[in-house]
Amino acid sequence: MTNLTLKQLRYFEALARQGHFGRAADACAISQPALSMQIKELEETLGTDLFERGPRQVRLTNFGEAFALRVRDILRAVDELGDLARASRHRLVGRLRIGVIPTIAPYLLPAIIGNLTRMHEGLEIHVRETLTSKLVQELAEGRLDTAIVALPVSEPSLTEVALFSENFVLVRPGEDEGKPVPNREALREMRLLLLEEGHCFRDQALSFCNMHSALPRELLDGSSLSTLVQMVSAGIGVTLIPEMALGVETRSASVSVARFHSVQPSRTIGMIWRKTSPLAKQFLQISDIVRHSADAMREQYDPT
Repeated sequence: MTNLTLKQLRYFEALARQGHFGRAADACAISQPALSMQIKELEETLGTDLFERGPRQVRLTNFGEAFALRVRDILRAVDELGDLARASRHRLVGRLRIGVIPTIAPYLLPAIIGNLTRMHEGLEIHVRETLTSKLVQELAEGRLDTAIVALPVSEPSLTEVALFSENFVLVRPGEDEGKPVPNREALREMRLLLLEEGHCFRDQALSFCNMHSALPRELLDGSSLSTLVQMVSAGIGVTLIPEMALGVETRSASVSVARFHSVQPSRTIGMIWRKTSPLAKQFLQISDIVRHSADAMREQYDPT
């Protein structure tokens, strides 16, 4: 096994994740023949096949599945050795791989990146926007350094730091301006537009309404908050959106916005990272930047 190299292990992990030689080669920024040769040499060194080759995709063999688990642990440990060196410096430099959920990214990310690059010269930021479940998985596998999500995540291997809370607002067609704001019971009887399955914001909205996702006949799904607001503008129904999305999503839509009076639906936004990461101190500094960015945005949509 003395001929195993980190380069081969990284190529193997990319192919295991992508399930396709072409996509894996692109992810590794090498040619497909070069990747194929490295994988073949790795299999020859191990004396067994790691993949089952098919015409359109490749699959891990049983041995490949077990090998992949060990490889991810090794690569994560190697990355954390680099992070240990970075943590010894006075400021954060180099690559920062940060994940963000879709109901935060379009609204808060520009301010966060602007503030981070001003305060940390030399920081190379890579952003990954996807659902919480995928962000948690990629954090665990070492493919992300930290993520901004709605809490709690309740994953024992991750540190959670709460940053701020924000309320949800009701978005109705423009002609509903001035009408009484429905309570939770009344909202359950309306045609409620929500994000599709998998979004934590959908679950939070359903929880506020005390509804189960499979029960209401008038629930309609959308792929983004922008889609939901435009559907409301067309008179299809009503929806809930987080306050931070107001400025972007309602500026070009014929809708009215109302806040709930008694019980306010809300969510807590925070940052998560691996408990084993040597960069915990730096992530706490970044969390302060995220918090200040959110405070500045909140002053824009709620000057009081």
